[in-house]
Amino acid sequence: MSQFALFCRHVAFLAQKEMRSLVKDPRMRVQLVVPVLIMGFLFGYAANYNIEDIPYVAIDASHTAASTDFLAHVEGAPAFHCVAAPGNIDAAKDLLDTGEALAILTVPETFERQLAAGETAPVQVIADGRNPALAGMIERYIARIAADWSAAQSGRTPAITLETRTWYNPNQLSRWTFLPSFLAMIAFVQVMMLAGMSIAREREQGTFDQLLVTPLSKTAILIGKAIPPVAVGLFQAMCVFLIARFWFGVPFAGNFATLMLTLFLFMVSTTGVGLSISSISRNMQQVLVYLLVLMIPMVLLSGLVTPVRNMPAALQVATYADPLRFAIDAVRRIYLEGATLGEIAPDFLPMLGVAAVTMPLSGWLFRRRS
Repeated sequence: MSQFALFCRHVAFLAQKEMRSLVKDPRMRVQLVVPVLIMGFLFGYAANYNIEDIPYVAIDASHTAASTDFLAHVEGAPAFHCVAAPGNIDAAKDLLDTGEALAILTVPETFERQLAAGETAPVQVIADGRNPALAGMIERYIARIAADWSAAQSGRTPAITLETRTWYNPNQLSRWTFLPSFLAMIAFVQVMMLAGMSIAREREQGTFDQLLVTPLSKTAILIGKAIPPVAVGLFQAMCVFLIARFWFGVPFAGNFATLMLTLFLFMVSTTGVGLSISSISRNMQQVLVYLLVLMIPMVLLSGLVTPVRNMPAALQVATYADPLRFAIDAVRRIYLEGATLGEIAPDFLPMLGVAAVTMPLSGWLFRRRS
């Protein structure tokens, strides 16, 4: 047998041995298959950049046949649906603040009169700039709808001009959206990693048993393990806040204490998830696998990349178990629009719910597996 054939034979035997060792362990088989399936379905359903649902508020100050026909044309467009038709901008503002509407469409009182005189009639579009990419797409969609309606009614384009405004991010700068969101995101990654590694590291280094024979109770050990990740997360979020505010000049419209309270509650809920993972892991390698499987879906379902309203109904329900979704929403609203504690209180409930489940769960798992 030639040296090359012998070499190939050795490689084949070793590859066969490695393949058998991979599939022999049931846990390894799960790790090889389940993450791929989860990521494949999540990226297919959650990572949807198409605008399939555009709730808007219509303000018709004209109350004429032309304005009614134009608004009906907008309502008949795919994805657009009117959620309210108030008589003034103040009522519409509340819907935009809470995210129930993504745009406000205002038809002025002189709309039909200007069209009849052969003039160009203005229509105001106010978009939610907390997601600048989405705001820009909505404005382009409405501009296309207005051009089609103008051509059908008068045979000339444009008979309507759009006066566009973007609230909370007037220049539609993506930096204004991502830097506030990054306050929650950097804390999420670091807190999950630190909390996830804490107990597993003790087991791997052989100091776990020594920790158990100390006078400390298991509850005290768990709380002591939770405090450093939360402190580190707050420190890193503060660093990102200072960079966003003073280096990049992203204006802060909210209350700093409200922002810190939101981040603290989010980190407590995230720490509970990380400690639960650490409690069931025998070594840090297992922790990394579990974190990889869990963190990517949580980021996808958070609404950071694509709007939650674009996801299938089942995934939208699943996002209520994701504290990152509500942390990002609350931080954006505090930072960009100056939302008060009362206005973002609904975002606290899911985060507190996750913390109320995961913190006792991590304690139970810790006592059970120690």
